[in-house]
Amino acid sequence: MPGKAIIFSAPSGSGKTTIVQHLLENNSDLGFSISAATRDKRGRKEEHGKDYYFLTPEEFKAKIDRDEFVEWEEVYAGNFYGTLKSEVERIWQEGKNVIFDVDVKGGINLKKYFGDKALAIFVKVPSMETLKERLKDRGTESEESLSRRIFKANFEMSFQDKFDVVLLNETLDKSLAEAQKLYNDFKNGK
Repeated sequence: MPGKAIIFSAPSGSGKTTIVQHLLENNSDLGFSISAATRDKRGRKEEHGKDYYFLTPEEFKAKIDRDEFVEWEEVYAGNFYGTLKSEVERIWQEGKNVIFDVDVKGGINLKKYFGDKALAIFVKVPSMETLKERLKDRGTESEESLSRRIFKANFEMSFQDKFDVVLLNETLDKSLAEAQKLYNDFKNGK
């Protein structure tokens, strides 16, 4: 039944984006909610309207003033992220359920907003050392940004009990299968 929301949240580097992409590729009834952000694009790979809606801080703040967000936050100093109401409506009007790939605070806020219409899943890594290795393997982090992400991840792990389900991402194939089962059960009302 369309009109539901499935929320994936986790510290950066946990594998939530890989899980979300897998679900999107294998479930035509899911639509990805593109977040709005004020950060710069990462390399040439990211596209406006596909990966994020890249906004200036002024544009973002104007949308806050017009109450155009389901949720928003200043994740890092000067870097705002949020979920546009129009984005969720677009997906639901296509007759699909919406899937979110958001940070932990955003996930908690989305669950509060959508209530029983949402399933909030926290993707957990086996250890902080595993997380650090995954972030290093990306090749996108400076030592300073890596340190900031690890510090934030330690904090975010303390919120896992605020989610409906904790999914341990130790073995990718197992995690993908479990995520699919969680989605199937949720959309079928189990």
